[in-house]
Amino acid sequence: MEIEQLLPGFNCGECGWRSCREFARHLLRGGDIEGCPPLKQERFSKNLSRLKVELARARGAVGAEEMIRGVIDGLEADLALAPLAGEPSCREDIHPFDPCVALHEGDLLRYRPLGCPITHFARVLASGQGIATVHMTGPLHLMGNPDAIFKDVGLCIVLAFEGLVSRGRVPDVGETVRFLPEHCMMQKVHSGVVVHSEGRMVRIEGVDLKVW
Repeated sequence: MEIEQLLPGFNCGECGWRSCREFARHLLRGGDIEGCPPLKQERFSKNLSRLKVELARARGAVGAEEMIRGVIDGLEADLALAPLAGEPSCREDIHPFDPCVALHEGDLLRYRPLGCPITHFARVLASGQGIATVHMTGPLHLMGNPDAIFKDVGLCIVLAFEGLVSRGRVPDVGETVRFLPEHCMMQKVHSGVVVHSEGRMVRIEGVDLKVW
């Protein structure tokens, strides 16, 4: 917030970000201050000088903290997402491409999320309108129980994640974030939009394996 307050506050998008707050976070991750054209105006000269000092101090503090990085892509994430208290994994909302699939509470599913090469196994917590809220159980579940009966639902869209911020910062509602689900077998950084934030609990929708 201190960095944001030193920016012009125009939210003009000339830097390539949607708001000065997002540009401030970009600066903290090592972004170039030259990316803000309005900051070069004479009236902001004092802010620019202070900003350079504050950024040097803030970047040093950020660098001293543990970075959250994906294993497979090496990308930096804003936060790591852990399960809600007493639950085995983050909650996910999934939508199968096959409209004929009937999903019921307690079903064990085998599916592959769009954009992910890994087959997932999950237990349905609730279902309605073709969307299932699930806990991912992973292949280890079947290795421990070879007689388990599952529904093969094929390709699915992952619509949302819900869990607790275990590392990193708690994001604001409406913010696009990079996040690392702790149960992700590939340890791949995802991106999405925060639609709910309460304490450390967040819900992220518009989930994509491409990182924005």
